[in-house]
Amino acid sequence: MTTESDPNQVMQQWFRERNITEVECILPDMTGTPKGKIMPASKYLQSGWPRMPDSIFIQTAAGDYPDDQHQVWNPVDQDMELLPDLDTVRLVPWADEPTAQVIHDCAYLNGDPVDLAPRHVLRRVLDLYAERGWRPVVAPEVEFFLVRKNTDPDYPLEPPLGRSGRPGVAHQAYSIDGLNEFDPLFERMYDYCEAQELDIDTLVQEEGSGQMEINFQHGAPMDLCDQVFLFKRTLREVALKAGIYGTFMAKPMENEPGSSLHIHQSVVDIETGRNIFMGDDGQPSRLFNHFIGGLQRYIPEGMAFLAPNVNSYRRLMPGNEATPINTEWGYDNRTVGLRVPHGSAESTRVEMRIAGADVNPYIAMAASLACGYLGIMEQLDPRPPMRDVGYKAGHQLPYELGRALEALDGCAPLRDIMGERFVSAYVAAKRAEHTAYFRVISSWERQYLLLRV
Repeated sequence: MTTESDPNQVMQQWFRERNITEVECILPDMTGTPKGKIMPASKYLQSGWPRMPDSIFIQTAAGDYPDDQHQVWNPVDQDMELLPDLDTVRLVPWADEPTAQVIHDCAYLNGDPVDLAPRHVLRRVLDLYAERGWRPVVAPEVEFFLVRKNTDPDYPLEPPLGRSGRPGVAHQAYSIDGLNEFDPLFERMYDYCEAQELDIDTLVQEEGSGQMEINFQHGAPMDLCDQVFLFKRTLREVALKAGIYGTFMAKPMENEPGSSLHIHQSVVDIETGRNIFMGDDGQPSRLFNHFIGGLQRYIPEGMAFLAPNVNSYRRLMPGNEATPINTEWGYDNRTVGLRVPHGSAESTRVEMRIAGADVNPYIAMAASLACGYLGIMEQLDPRPPMRDVGYKAGHQLPYELGRALEALDGCAPLRDIMGERFVSAYVAAKRAEHTAYFRVISSWERQYLLLRV
């Protein structure tokens, strides 16, 4: 719906053609959860754009607030105006009545952008590339689990039953039979994605029981983040209609592999359309090497953006199959954190395999591109490519959220690119989650410590 016309008039026409009666005004919060308002279409079009308090951006995953929130947030809880992005207007295919969903940006009432908003943070990074005459191109791959419904958080998750009456197959990556077990669910998923114009490509069975991966076509980072954001919501709705859950937790089950969000990244010259990762001789360019050098240098300090939850680090423990534990790189090597797939010179790219499926896609994408940008600006050289198993290089990443937050808090270059206030608010919210997690006594502690220590 990209247009130079008045947004309200464009929206009116789109709504009229589809008989829209209701609008879901949504935006991603810090965790990537949809927040917003549901309004009658007529009121949405006639009463001005809706408003919300900016405090939604410092909430934790549990809906709490940091104890030191007033150090990073205005305590008056000021309003912000939600501004529709016309490129994101889509139908809600599971709604009973004709309903539109619109992703919004937000600005304070004086016109200033809300610097705590994840879409604004990604736009900050993309603007840095644009100032150099560059445009990043990305293609995400998102893993997820289907699990049985579970209303008791103390009870371990279990794989769902497929059409055969048996749990989904495990350790059978790329199994067609594993996908066919849930055919009706995936048929509905594809229908819903088509109705929303989500450009999904390939669906594959992964290693875990009930674990799948969906691949997206390459394109502009903001558009792909919007698609991942909407796909997560879609998959949960599809699963609920099938009587099960869909989850993007990084490590939902103890004896199953974790779920990742892999990001294929390249950068093109806006004027020529040429991939700047390709040299004149057809070999990887100097800028490509610096980009990887930046990922190697800054990902460990930006890890809290790529592994944002206490559960994220269970996936990154040594010994977990197919999970990178360092920032080594190599050609067509899936055991390293930074893989360079084989392909034509024009398609030269790096696949960042470290992020979990539980990330906010806007923040993870911004962080990864920011690390690569810093590498180019600082002309950082990468270590030699790994030709052996990447795990032999050892664990180079923070082991848990607390250490990751300390590293991020002290990284001046990432604070500068992502935004000082945003990083401070992000660290404060995640530290509050970390503290709340340690107040909970686990079943492991009761099992092994109650009568033994």
